[in-house]
Amino acid sequence: MTIFPEEGDRGVSPALALYSILGFWFFYAMLVSMRALVLGFGAQGEMAARRAVVTVIGIVVTWVFYLALRYFDRKKLPTRIVVAFSLAAVFAIATAVANFYIFNVYDPVGIFPDAEYEKYTKEAGFAIKQITEDAISRYFFLSAWASLYLALSYASEAHRVERRAARLERAAQQAELRSLRYQVNPHFLFNTLNSLSSLVMKDHRDEAEQMIMSLSNFYRTSLTGDPLEEVPLSEEVHLQKLYLDIEGVRFPDRLSTTIDIPHALMNCCVPGLILQPLVENAIKYGVSRTSKPVVITIAAREQDDMLHICVSDDGDMPPGAHDGGNGIGLANVRDRLMARYGEDGLIAYGPREEGGFAVHLTLPIVRQGC
Repeated sequence: MTIFPEEGDRGVSPALALYSILGFWFFYAMLVSMRALVLGFGAQGEMAARRAVVTVIGIVVTWVFYLALRYFDRKKLPTRIVVAFSLAAVFAIATAVANFYIFNVYDPVGIFPDAEYEKYTKEAGFAIKQITEDAISRYFFLSAWASLYLALSYASEAHRVERRAARLERAAQQAELRSLRYQVNPHFLFNTLNSLSSLVMKDHRDEAEQMIMSLSNFYRTSLTGDPLEEVPLSEEVHLQKLYLDIEGVRFPDRLSTTIDIPHALMNCCVPGLILQPLVENAIKYGVSRTSKPVVITIAAREQDDMLHICVSDDGDMPPGAHDGGNGIGLANVRDRLMARYGEDGLIAYGPREEGGFAVHLTLPIVRQGC
């Protein structure tokens, strides 16, 4: 059963409205029946049958009341309140007239055989008085149901707005993840093309061909995956190897790489390209700004059911260099971890005591669903 209407609808769903109407009138029938028993009215069986007829009529009238209220579901709340309590008076009179007919016009002797009562019914204004008194009590009854309807309608509208906000937030988060995922540093491409041009000019065909193949494989792998999906750590490391192979052509005598990851962790899931900004920074600040050989290390370990990944280098890095760069950098990684894992995704970074720079990532271990 759908409690709240679908996204395109407003107000209370027909199913919920029907259940509320049935509940109200069932309560009414039980209350009136108990009152009749306590007061010791005669002809209880006949009165119960007629009361059942009045209850069915009341359910039908209230359903029509509901359909009338639905017509105003797109109006502002003050307008709906005025309409609800105004229409309640009309439908209260309708149910009072039906009640008067069932109990006082249709064979009244069957339940009121007393001669005094028959004399009383012939007094002037008897019908109007009875209908008015009954209409007043039923007005409060229908107003109570109308109040419930307005409350449910408001809750339904709030629920609809919350669902829309959640969907928009989800879409915004996905757009943010896609944006962060595709922010590959353009300087990398420019530098690679310059290096490729230099190899061609020097007639180093084999190195140029290898660089073109590595560049092609890198972009094909990095841009064809779904940016919202996670990938096995083995795939992420392979992608960084392609990237480092390309940079190795630019820095053949300065760049070397070490991968220190246990085989058991290679099937852990990580966000795609999450290591790319870290390796880029290591190249930019640890390799390109020094003339000595630099080792870039990608390591991972498991501790307390969390995956710890470290990307470090032993280059000579000026203080604050990693914080002052353009491009995606460390802020990109932090935002992606926060968007995907919340407080479980952490990043820590800083200079190493032995020289160089290190970035540590902490994220939950997930070995399925990549």
